[in-house]
Amino acid sequence: MTPTAPTVLAPTDLGEAHAALAETRGEIDIRGAATASGWADAPRPAATVLDTTRMTGILAYNPADMTVSVRAGTPLRDLAAELAAHGQRVAFDAARVRRGATVGGLVATADSGPLSLAYGSLRDLVIGATLVLADGTVARTGGHVIKNVAGYDLAKLVHGSYGVFGLIAEVVLRLHPIPATTRTVRVEAPLRDAARHVVSLLRGHSEPVALEWLDGMLLVRLEGTPEGTGARARQLANDLKGTVLDEDTAAALWERHDESVRAANVRIGVRPSRLPAVLEACGTPGPECAGAAVGLGTGVATLSVPGSGIEAVHDAVTAVGGTSVVRRAVAPGVRAWGQIPSAVRVLRAVKDELDPSGRLCPGRLGSWLDGREATL
Repeated sequence: MTPTAPTVLAPTDLGEAHAALAETRGEIDIRGAATASGWADAPRPAATVLDTTRMTGILAYNPADMTVSVRAGTPLRDLAAELAAHGQRVAFDAARVRRGATVGGLVATADSGPLSLAYGSLRDLVIGATLVLADGTVARTGGHVIKNVAGYDLAKLVHGSYGVFGLIAEVVLRLHPIPATTRTVRVEAPLRDAARHVVSLLRGHSEPVALEWLDGMLLVRLEGTPEGTGARARQLANDLKGTVLDEDTAAALWERHDESVRAANVRIGVRPSRLPAVLEACGTPGPECAGAAVGLGTGVATLSVPGSGIEAVHDAVTAVGGTSVVRRAVAPGVRAWGQIPSAVRVLRAVKDELDPSGRLCPGRLGSWLDGREATL
């Protein structure tokens, strides 16, 4: 029997999103630009698909406030173009932004990029959000100011939730100025040597905004005024026997880094000091970790490993108390996640409270939410 095609609803604003959830029954899968459709647990088929890609546009923006409110289906690259005209940015550079990833999708998957070393992830940059719960209830959290402690911080709750707690409809983001100058220093070094360099850099005064290792190279990004950034870059290159790259070469290497991240099928997060040992314990992708993009300052790395090696990665990361998740669809029987989080009972309780019928994104966090019999 041919499966029945799901009904697709494509709201354009908060009111239509409310109606889409309040006036329907049964399970609903939430989809955006589909740039992370193969990440984590695969969703189960649902009778209805809620497509967020028409929920776009800026709702409120005053450059003097350094905040912007947008609909969650807005591609971050489009928002960046609008903000750049005012010399501002969302200081967030996940690799899939260039592929059209939406603001809501980036929050829901807890993605991040090299700049998270200095500016944090979207968990740190989102200061307010409007959600639509499974029954159509509209819930708001935070606001348009940097400090806001009223109520529960639902924005942080939905960060990395893959849509299982509610639809992210609108987001308020903290902004930063676009730097006057950016410089990248390249240091040729094996992974363990690069890790030692990073320890000294983080203790020093060079103030890097990104520290990434790729294919035998440590890439150090600096931002600031032309004079100050140039002086810091030259000093760093002299200390580490590196090279200050011209703009074109630096851009090409960072694009190469993005390509490696986009091609990866596993993402891991551990204490930065443990990254080299964990990568070696994984046994792949080779003694020099070819194809790995390694955030030696953040502890986040993306790897391209054979499907048969995914379980070994999960085991190595779990052994040191880290997290791991797949970024491609996996074969039946292969775990999508590493260890079950210690707070899984809290997550299940929140799911039961916000979506008692289990309508939203069925299966999306199935490894955690569906295994009710697990003993922790």
